[in-house]
Amino acid sequence: MRIGWGFDAHRIGPDGPMMIGGVVVAEDRGLVGTSDADVLLHAVADAILGAAALGDLGTHFPSSDEKWANADSGELLAHVVELARGSGLLVDSVDATVIAEKVRIGPHRESIRTRLAELLDVLVDRVSVKATSTDGMGYIGNDEGIAAVAVVVLN
Repeated sequence: MRIGWGFDAHRIGPDGPMMIGGVVVAEDRGLVGTSDADVLLHAVADAILGAAALGDLGTHFPSSDEKWANADSGELLAHVVELARGSGLLVDSVDATVIAEKVRIGPHRESIRTRLAELLDVLVDRVSVKATSTDGMGYIGNDEGIAAVAVVVLN
């Protein structure tokens, strides 16, 4: 068994849609990044790479490479799952938390869990998605950005 931890954060921008966990959670604004800036999928992918000792997202998908501009983070995560599989490791479970002030995850939680389970090739009961805020503190509390953390278990 191997355990990995991942983190990602992106600024909120005016151009939507906002993708979190492969699901549109807001149409009127989005997250700013090289790809579609899906903080949750990025945190999960980084956790998998860490658990498999395969580097990090920047190693595999450098922001300096324009081919990743507007990339679908679901495709990036699927590629990371395949990299882990190539090392003889399968995703067993994931526990993730989205940290946002105004964006609400609750109404989208089951859709996000289902999409993550599909991308990770696991049963949905092996995927936990939670949300919290920073109670008005810092860039997240000022609704300037969103972050996510994830822990994965690989076998």
